[in-house]
Amino acid sequence: MNGVAFFLGVNFVVAVCFSAVFSVVATRSRSRRAALWFAAGFGIASLSALCELLVAYTGSSKIWALGAFATVLIGMMLLRVGIGHLYGRRLDKRIAAFFVGASIILSYVIYDLPRGTPVQAFSYQSPFAVVILDSAFVVLASRGRQMIDRFLGMLMLFTGLHFFAKAGLAVLVGSGSVAKDYIHTNYALVSQSATAILVVAVGLTLLAALVLEIMADERSESERDTLSALPNRRGFNRQVQSLLDEAPNGRHAVILCDLDHFKRINDTYGHHVGDLVIQGFGQLMNDSAPKRAALGRIGGEEFAIFLPDTEIAAAVLFAQALRGATMTLPGFPESLTVTASFGVSALTTATGLAEAYRQADLALYTAKNAGRNQVKLASDNHLDTADTRGENKM
Repeated sequence: MNGVAFFLGVNFVVAVCFSAVFSVVATRSRSRRAALWFAAGFGIASLSALCELLVAYTGSSKIWALGAFATVLIGMMLLRVGIGHLYGRRLDKRIAAFFVGASIILSYVIYDLPRGTPVQAFSYQSPFAVVILDSAFVVLASRGRQMIDRFLGMLMLFTGLHFFAKAGLAVLVGSGSVAKDYIHTNYALVSQSATAILVVAVGLTLLAALVLEIMADERSESERDTLSALPNRRGFNRQVQSLLDEAPNGRHAVILCDLDHFKRINDTYGHHVGDLVIQGFGQLMNDSAPKRAALGRIGGEEFAIFLPDTEIAAAVLFAQALRGATMTLPGFPESLTVTASFGVSALTTATGLAEAYRQADLALYTAKNAGRNQVKLASDNHLDTADTRGENKM
């Protein structure tokens, strides 16, 4: 076995392994279709290595040479379809089928041309380059790119351009006088070793993109309260820290709120109604809060809101509006009116976050001790009593 045959064997094994891994990843990823397309792409492309060996060691060189070309191109096109699913730019399958069919016909037409001529070499390599460069464009043009996406896009851009480099190399050093000679040429050794490196690099990067997505989903699930659909304490704290990192010295506001007499609701109306109250209040917070606000359910009936770049007066008005809307939550028995108490504090430096929480908590307990269904403001180490008080208290 020469070096080229060894690399063909390596490429086959690597591609099959990637196909299997993407199939497994598809069972956990929300981008399941993309993972399955990647699995199919690597699986089909793996057959090209077998076809290349059959070209060299059987008598039906032409059919196996066309098979090698077709399996690589189809595999790449399936990867492009998967990338379209992953990055939100799907490929029209009719265009893909037409392009693949036309390229296979082109490969058949140029098969008998002298190998290593510019026309033959660039006509053979160009379809591969077009598919991969289109994939690179899809990744690089996508919105909300992360570091892994930018790396993938640049890697695929390099991979696409390298096919033109391979065509130029074939013109310079030759790729054998006939297809059977290919496996015995230095050009084949360079081509297959480069392919092995790029297959691994692209496969690992695609895999990393999907695994990072799964990890983000798992973290999101671990940081979300399933009943209220709001972040839990850990998720809320992470969001707050992220907002503070963006504007550490801005004027922010912290609101802590507590559903009044929640234990009485559970005891009187049952835990099912109590769960509905949590769900309804969580939905109300989501619908009412500004887009950049951090929201969280930090305890049984305790909730927190962080309003970035918000003056304290505006935060109080928001808490007042939320308190009023809580009393009109729909879907409960007529005898049940849900109310909530609120404590509001200001935050001007990231280092003062703990103190802002403490002040908001003191204000909240003042609101509850004063009769509940109220908004209390913490200000200058004392509580501002000029706050709203609801007419209906539980």
